Amino acid sequence: MRMSIALRKEDSRPVLVTGGCGFIGCNIVSALAARGTRVLVIDNLSRAGVQENAHWLKARHGERVDIRTADIRDAEAVTDAVARVSAVLHLAGQVAVTSSLESPTQDFEVNARGTLNVLEAVRLANPGAPVIFASTNKVYGRLFTDADIVRAGERYAPADARFAPGLSEATALDFYSPYGCSKGTADQYVHDYARVFGLRTVVLRMSCIYGNRQFGTEDQGWLAHFLLQAIRGAPITLYGDGLQVRDALHVSDAVAAWIGALDRIDDVAGRVFNLGGGPDNSLSLLEFLDLIAELRGSAPTIRFDRWRPGDQPWYVSDISAVSRALDWRPRVSPREGVRLLDRWLESRFGGAADVLQRDEMHA
Repeated sequence: MRMSIALRKEDSRPVLVTGGCGFIGCNIVSALAARGTRVLVIDNLSRAGVQENAHWLKARHGERVDIRTADIRDAEAVTDAVARVSAVLHLAGQVAVTSSLESPTQDFEVNARGTLNVLEAVRLANPGAPVIFASTNKVYGRLFTDADIVRAGERYAPADARFAPGLSEATALDFYSPYGCSKGTADQYVHDYARVFGLRTVVLRMSCIYGNRQFGTEDQGWLAHFLLQAIRGAPITLYGDGLQVRDALHVSDAVAAWIGALDRIDDVAGRVFNLGGGPDNSLSLLEFLDLIAELRGSAPTIRFDRWRPGDQPWYVSDISAVSRALDWRPRVSPREGVRLLDRWLESRFGGAADVLQRDEMHA
């Protein structure tokens, strides 16, 4: 494996993680710090749970993790951070389709303008630093009409069997919803800065990441949200019919891919990858509810509401490209990953501190 110049051992500069107190970000920060890398985190600490994740990182890694409160919309703060680091892992963003519908302008400013601030800071102040960006499968839009999908048991499947391995990176972009537009804009800027300005960038279009340190809400992080509702004995709302399918990827596997891309930056710079669980780790909402009932011994209460704008009836990532490029594959099955998440959430909200401490070692 070739090692990037910016990541050689003699480079003592930290790695910058924007949004490093969020769910995926804090897991990446912890993994980097655990292998001896100093990490600089910038996060505006606005989302639920991020303060707790920040305290967790400091308690676990101390001075190896430097957390600064800053917003990626602040170009001066971003440039100041970028100028002193060896690499940039850019995860900060507005993450919910529903919030983008309520405030499209703010959604654009955070996701599109904020990402451009990061790219410009790297281009002008630290052009040798690799940039890895957290994109989303939402850049592909809704993908299928009702006529393009069929029901297969408790899930949808594409009527065209050619899609069985999942959607590849060659799938046409079709931004849908303000969120899809803002993330898609950022996605294309990151890709283009590699082509036009020679930056070493990688785009990871992520699908349904779940796991420890995730404080799921109805708008984002649906697996954790469903489990939290079940723990609380509260009803779960399904938007649509519950047959919609996603490929789930445990956060430990996602972290391995992120760090793999960082370590192999000279081999993968300029590329775009889908990052998800793939066909073997796909499940529908109804199938996930069955898994909750199996794990917890009782079925949660369900109510239905209409489909939301941009909801995809079926999305499964073709992960063959990222698997080949990084010598990577998902290792945690949905059954095992959901069990770990259920135990962490139960301990976090149920007060079993010994279980919490033990399960956090998996994050």
